[in-house]
Amino acid sequence: MSGKIIFFEDRNFQGHSYECSSDCSEISSHLSRCSSCRVETGCFMVYEQPHYTGQQYLLTRGEYPEYQNTIGFRDCIQSCRLVPVHKGPFKMRIYENANFEGQMHELTDDCDSIQDSFHMSDMQSCNVMDGYWLMFEQPNYKGRMFYLRPGEYRNVREVGSNDMKFKSFKRITES
Repeated sequence: MSGKIIFFEDRNFQGHSYECSSDCSEISSHLSRCSSCRVETGCFMVYEQPHYTGQQYLLTRGEYPEYQNTIGFRDCIQSCRLVPVHKGPFKMRIYENANFEGQMHELTDDCDSIQDSFHMSDMQSCNVMDGYWLMFEQPNYKGRMFYLRPGEYRNVREVGSNDMKFKSFKRITES
C-alpha cells in the first residue's frame, strides 16, 4: 500500500497544493512554501529542512491545518519520506556505546524508558534488523523524534546532535 499526502502553501489548506506519494527531498521545488497538509493514506516522516534534515515528525492519516501548534515546527515542512508499511516482526539491537560496543539489548516491542527497562542511561548505536522505528530524546515517547529505517547506526549522535541522548523507542505500526 502506498501513501498520499497533499501539501498546501498556506494554512488551513489554502493556496497552491502539491500531492505526493513518495519521498520528496525538496518541497520548495513544487511550492513556494508549505504551511499545511493533509495525509490521506499511509504515514510520512516530515522534516523542517530540505534533504531529510532538521527537526522531524511522524504524520499519520489526518489533517494538519498549521504546524506551530500541531507538531511544533516554527516554519514550514521542507521534505518528507513515505514510511513503508511493515508486516512482520520488529527487531532492533541497542548498544550503550558507539560502534556497537558496551551493554546490548534487543527490542521487539516499544520501550518507554531504556533507563527503567535496561538500566542504561544512554544509547549511542543501534542495528535495526526488522521494521521501522522512532527514537525519542525523552522517556515515554516525548521530545524530539528520529526515524530509523533498517540498517546500522554506528553513532546515533550523527542523526541528532552531539548533546542528545535517546531514552525511548516506538515501532511504527500505523498505515
